[in-house]
Amino acid sequence: MLDHALAAREPEEVLDSLTLGRRLRRLRTDAGLTLAEVAQAIGTVTSHLSVLENGKREAKLSELQAIARVLGASLDQVLSAEPLTGRAALEVELERVQAGPLFASLGIPPLPVRKSLSDDAIETVLALHRELQRVHSERAATPEEARRANTALRTSMRARDNYFGELEATAADLLKAVGHEGGPLSQRLAAELAAHLGFTLHYVGDLPASTRSVTDLANGRIYLPVQHAPGRDARTTLLQALAGHVLGRSEPRDYAEFLHQRVETNYLAAALLIPEAGAVDFLQRAKERRELAVEDLRDAFAVSYETAAHRFTNLATEHLGIPVHFLKVSSGGVLSKAYENDAVQFPTDALGAVEGQTVCRQWSARQVFDEPDRFSPYHQYTDKPTGTYWCTSRIESGSGGDFSISVGTPFAHVKWFRGRETARRGSSTCPDPGCCRRAPDTLAAKWQGRARPQARIHASLLATLPTESFPGVDQTEVLGFLERHAPSVGTRA
Repeated sequence: MLDHALAAREPEEVLDSLTLGRRLRRLRTDAGLTLAEVAQAIGTVTSHLSVLENGKREAKLSELQAIARVLGASLDQVLSAEPLTGRAALEVELERVQAGPLFASLGIPPLPVRKSLSDDAIETVLALHRELQRVHSERAATPEEARRANTALRTSMRARDNYFGELEATAADLLKAVGHEGGPLSQRLAAELAAHLGFTLHYVGDLPASTRSVTDLANGRIYLPVQHAPGRDARTTLLQALAGHVLGRSEPRDYAEFLHQRVETNYLAAALLIPEAGAVDFLQRAKERRELAVEDLRDAFAVSYETAAHRFTNLATEHLGIPVHFLKVSSGGVLSKAYENDAVQFPTDALGAVEGQTVCRQWSARQVFDEPDRFSPYHQYTDKPTGTYWCTSRIESGSGGDFSISVGTPFAHVKWFRGRETARRGSSTCPDPGCCRRAPDTLAAKWQGRARPQARIHASLLATLPTESFPGVDQTEVLGFLERHAPSVGTRA
């Protein structure tokens, strides 16, 4: 945002950089002043004011106050939420369109916004873009519902810095009820929490393959696997089952609701494993020492690195004032989970979805796979289109193979982290195909027409979205399982 002092404004009242820049330009031209005159009056350079008016940089509150005084305007006029009209509105919409994922996927250069560009020309480009969006939406049939829902969910998570205060409060109440006094949540206390909520635990060897657990609400039973998948914490499986019950959500009506419920369930389970009060105290003390490290959070609360990394994103911005991003990437470079509130650009498709996209080879999330030392954390600075970022990455193994977990932050905030002294540095221009996705011209010319690879198509690529309430779960198998394990009338627990 423009400045912490603007935090008190309602979200819809806070302007984006493009709109604010055009408003500054209109106020300046209305006042009959040049960029040079305003720059001299506030003690800055013309180029700085130019990038502000072009929406290429966010302004500080003190700068806006100084500019407003020179223009004879109030700060409220500068920050007015009133929509732009006329030419300015067209220019802002064109800038937004050309910065979006659909335009980027076309591979054509953006149209420079100059005074000589007519309103009709801008309106034609915008109309063509809207038609392309319509066609893409129509072609994005059932399998794309999940991708659109994931994109919308990631946007809503970014808007709240991935922090769910109401779920933190619920977790604190549950922990208090079982007498948790800080530190890691033991398996004993997790089981006591189940008993507190009215459930008995039953470990079985025939749990449906499509499930991690099954809850029998009628008989107060939670069925868990005798053996957990590699890298899977037994506490997590139980706590996610309990979280689903505590939240009391009805069966999801669509995929978007299903994903939202899954995020809430996973969040509440993580908040039980790594309680907010203890974690925030731990992280704040580490920040004071400039020794923030995800692996320390992992070790302090006896969780997986992925759980610690997720939890760090929940708390870092809200309590430490640090913007962050998170990635989970397969050994083949495919992105499966991602979150950001620090303006880093993830690879996306035309609908803005990141799932299934290939991450740049120069990012630490890919480079870490070439590192022979898998015991120590991997740190790297990477120059990206939106700035320089520092990332820490680590490889974890699961039933689906190896994957990297990465947490990153802009250069301005790396001073708080251990590993900031790393000499590793990369440079990425993705989504420019010339960065790492397109073979060098000499190599491409040499093999032109002489290679025919056979693609491995994942089964999910062409599959339609399941129609049942819980996508991916075999309801017939689950209900048959419950029928087999339900206690008889006289022996219900």
